Amino acid sequence: MNTERLILRPWQESDAEALYKYAQDPAIGPIAGWPPHTSVEDSLNIIRTVFAAPETYAVELKQTGEPVGSIGIMFGDGLHSVEMQENEAEIGYWIGKPYWGQGLIPEAVRRLMQRCFEDLGINAIWCGYYDGNTKSRRVMEKCGFRFHHTEEGKTSPLGDIRTEHFMKMTKEEWEELK
Repeated sequence: MNTERLILRPWQESDAEALYKYAQDPAIGPIAGWPPHTSVEDSLNIIRTVFAAPETYAVELKQTGEPVGSIGIMFGDGLHSVEMQENEAEIGYWIGKPYWGQGLIPEAVRRLMQRCFEDLGINAIWCGYYDGNTKSRRVMEKCGFRFHHTEEGKTSPLGDIRTEHFMKMTKEEWEELK
């Protein structure tokens, strides 16, 4: 899938070094609930397992051909953080620190919103962020998501207890934004 500046494509084993380059940064994973990658081999393992899930994409810059982040659609039958109904999905994302503030992830999220609503028959999309992850919240706001609810006392994948906020967009709301 293409956007103006990005190619969203499946992860490949040959992406392990680029993935490690960005995912080792402690400013990226922990705020989203996952540990920094510890080696290229660790990143390769993530590509083979976590990133092998359907609808999980490398965020590749058209200009350089380098994957600089990840984005994916998660359904109610997989690993997700919100209780979803049938025909609902969650979008999760991250991007390397050198690319923060350039509007790349909102661009990628909008493309996946289109995929969800036009191609996959999804009725509503969720996004969640942990307390303090204001950059992730801003992406959701820029893309038109509305606050839905907060859940306190949630155990993150890192094992600590956090507060998570959820935002949602329905297909009807998306139609109005188009």
